[in-house]
Amino acid sequence: MTLDAPLPRFGYGTNGLTDLRLDDALGLLADLGYDGVGLTLDHMHLDPLAPDLSARTDRVAHRLAALGLEVTVETGARYVLDPRRKHGPSLLDPDPEARARRVDLLIRAVRVAADLGAHALHCFSGITPVGTDEDTAWKRLADSLTPVLEAAATAGVPLAVEPEPGHLLATLADFHRLRHALGDPEHLGLTLDIGHCQCLEPLPPADCVRAAAPWLRHVQIEDMRRGVHEHLPFGEGEIDFPPVLAALSATAYQGLAVVELPRHSHAGPHYAALSLAFLRRATPTDLPGAPSATQEGSTT
Repeated sequence: MTLDAPLPRFGYGTNGLTDLRLDDALGLLADLGYDGVGLTLDHMHLDPLAPDLSARTDRVAHRLAALGLEVTVETGARYVLDPRRKHGPSLLDPDPEARARRVDLLIRAVRVAADLGAHALHCFSGITPVGTDEDTAWKRLADSLTPVLEAAATAGVPLAVEPEPGHLLATLADFHRLRHALGDPEHLGLTLDIGHCQCLEPLPPADCVRAAAPWLRHVQIEDMRRGVHEHLPFGEGEIDFPPVLAALSATAYQGLAVVELPRHSHAGPHYAALSLAFLRRATPTDLPGAPSATQEGSTT
């Protein structure tokens, strides 16, 4: 490990704080000592489809700056486009007009991410529709992402695609398939969910971090068990976190590691506090700048 390896920086996802107003959620995270936030564009926070998006984004940017919070923008809102279909329509939808709605959302999100000074914009492929063969699904994904990547390149915002269990693009190997299909564009990066690594990748999570390092633009983090896609609070799954955090430091990852607990939003402030305390304790003490046991105790 190099002496200038950065200490992991932690954020919390607003999809785990959906019962709070956005201003209150951001204030909570700053007060707890988080470095930043994973901001999901959704109707209860920064609605990407409501009027005056630019003005509302500007207000959020000022709030983030005043609180000293960094940000990544996430696009995993469940019903922001379709009130009846979770994550619908997707980039794989058989209807071209439906796919175009998702593409438009992502291009809007690129502009929001640029205006907020976000480190990256997150997205995912979606589930392969019934009756769609694999080759067709991959072609739809590549074609749909092409204009999004063009917008990302123009805005200077990395697009960080997330392998999601059950989706067409589910694994690190699938990410590389997309990357090669698109010609390895500069602004195509990876969102690595540490829990997903535990769930289904052949490598341990820390090894996944090292393998993904050249393309890593965004990290989500939570506990999980092998073979079960259920986001769990830290300590309730099987992941050994100190090696994961050491790997993030050693690979010089520059972004946030964002806690991803959307199904615990009913107790979001409680889990936000517990999560940061856990991650600070799990940060190896031999990393440059790591808090001592005394410092950890003073911040929780």
